[in-house]
Amino acid sequence: MPKLSVCIEMFWTGQPFVPFDERIRRVAAAGYSAVEFWGWRAKDLDALRAATAETGLSVAGFAIDPGFALTAPGNEDVMTQAAIDAAATAHSLDCKSLIITTGNEIAGESWEITRRRVVRKLKAMSRVAADNGLRLCLEPLNPFVDHKHYWLTTMAQAGDIVEEVDSPGLGILYDLYHQQITEGNLIDNLYRHLPQIGHIHTAGVPGRHELLGGENDYAALFRAIDASGYDGYVGLEFRPTIGEEAALAQSLALL
Repeated sequence: MPKLSVCIEMFWTGQPFVPFDERIRRVAAAGYSAVEFWGWRAKDLDALRAATAETGLSVAGFAIDPGFALTAPGNEDVMTQAAIDAAATAHSLDCKSLIITTGNEIAGESWEITRRRVVRKLKAMSRVAADNGLRLCLEPLNPFVDHKHYWLTTMAQAGDIVEEVDSPGLGILYDLYHQQITEGNLIDNLYRHLPQIGHIHTAGVPGRHELLGGENDYAALFRAIDASGYDGYVGLEFRPTIGEEAALAQSLALL
């Protein structure tokens, strides 16, 4: 059975503001055992640690800050330090996976020149991750709906980079929402890239809402994930429209 994690960035986002530590408690009350989030630098980490200790929830992953910065020229030292800082935070939260995004295309620059820069940075960053018992999860995103001009868009591109970097500290974040929009073939790509996949994200297509009622058959996808032997987390990264508790109960029922 897939292990589900709830992305607390996308749940309880209305007014009044719900602190992230309280969101963790609500996730636990809904019957889940793990959470994840995006950037960490602006979070109250002491409050997050207290909430996870109180509830027993695991932190399945969080994003490296700065994000969307791998494609940018001239920030190699910044990104290596970002990996070092994120590793320290991951240890404090007992988290093993870090999410990393590439950023957008560089105007007037060829794919291969950008790719070489991204690979150089990831080689240095993945060494930091591996030395700390962590894994960076490189995320392709769709360039059509949510992330115009995003540079890394397909699983084949991500897999090729992971293969070249060749480090236990680097894998792929397979986002079933983004990849349905970009290329489809979700189950085929799951099996093709299974050894490289370190984390999975889910959301309904179209709209990025609940898992039921869209193009993606998540009951079938969860069965395929289970049958594949994948043992990482499957994150719920969607915006509920039927209420958070109802959406979380609906997702659990798919298991």
